[in-house]
Amino acid sequence: MVITFVSNYINHHQLPFCKAMASLDEVEFNFIQVMPMEEKRLQMGWGVRTSDFPFVLEMYKDEEKCKDLILGSDVTIFGWTEGLTAEIEKERLSSGKLSFRVSERIYREGQWKAISPKGLKKKREEHYVYRKKPVFLLCAGAYVASDFRLIHSYPGKMLKWGYFPESDDEGREYGNCNRRPIKICWAGRLIDLKHPEYAVKVAETLNNKGYDFTMEIIGDGRLSGTLAERVRRAGLTSGVTLTGGLKPARVLEHMKEADVFLFTSNYLEGWGAVVNEAMGCGAAVVASGEAGAVPFLIEHGYNGRIYRKGSYEDFEKNVLYLFENNDKIAEYGKNAADTIRNLWNAEKAASELVRFCKGYLEKGEVEPAAEGPMSLAEVYKPAGFARTMQERNVLE
Repeated sequence: MVITFVSNYINHHQLPFCKAMASLDEVEFNFIQVMPMEEKRLQMGWGVRTSDFPFVLEMYKDEEKCKDLILGSDVTIFGWTEGLTAEIEKERLSSGKLSFRVSERIYREGQWKAISPKGLKKKREEHYVYRKKPVFLLCAGAYVASDFRLIHSYPGKMLKWGYFPESDDEGREYGNCNRRPIKICWAGRLIDLKHPEYAVKVAETLNNKGYDFTMEIIGDGRLSGTLAERVRRAGLTSGVTLTGGLKPARVLEHMKEADVFLFTSNYLEGWGAVVNEAMGCGAAVVASGEAGAVPFLIEHGYNGRIYRKGSYEDFEKNVLYLFENNDKIAEYGKNAADTIRNLWNAEKAASELVRFCKGYLEKGEVEPAAEGPMSLAEVYKPAGFARTMQERNVLE
């Protein structure tokens, strides 16, 4: 079976899945990169040296070969291509051959934007016209299915998907946090939609209540100076460290040392791969239920805690719960690592995708997975109009 994945470029979040696909004996796997990665992303450490992986082809270097693979493969998966493959994508999706699209939300800033006549026409041309074709939607986020149901696309053909970065809890000792400071970690760009100020604010509360903890805030962005000043004014400089931006491998090292990971992004966060990474490293995660990854990955009270509607008060309550019941930190962390190890990982996603494709190609049968990647995507209600008015409702 020949499977070809087409996307803008391969990065460290996509690489584990691609390697898992390429390792399967029954699959000839290709990844077609349609553009070089931007210099800014390369500097952030997201780049992959494509020459290290024989399955990567660069469309801007061999367009004809890549076009033949896109049209001729048994299965073609389209990721984000910045419109560079729009015409060939139409040809493939209209062909009747098994195809997939990977998508995050199309109405992250509010489903009320779907009323635009121009926007509806464009979405109809991109999605609705394939509703009766063997084209399936891989939903990279829990609220994706709701957006696409709004435009009546992919009926019964929306499947759970996501990002599958590398992480593991090897060497972690799950134990009682009473005997040492509880280590807290936050990681991401320091921008409004990720609400890093929640981490500093809850550190003030923990400090005022006399809890023994340390906190690392990893990342850079326009809020860096404001956060540093708040830490200084609150007298937290000995316990709260702003590390600045770090390469992905270094971020993972810090996650492996953390007891608790805070994920505070709002509804504008399509997925949030740091959640996978922190869970896989065995940290107990307190996460915003508005971000795309969270309803897929976290079961509240089992492998983490979820706060609702971007509420700081609910966030603080859930963080305090872990400090008041610190035996739960190890319990949640271990269960989180098990979730990633056994279900939400690159190998599981690859094997389920191949199983699904074989069933369709050999028997004409569609059989979603029972849970996890390639299972049917439920329709979760996203943030409504009133909620979007409470935030700086701008993607950054």
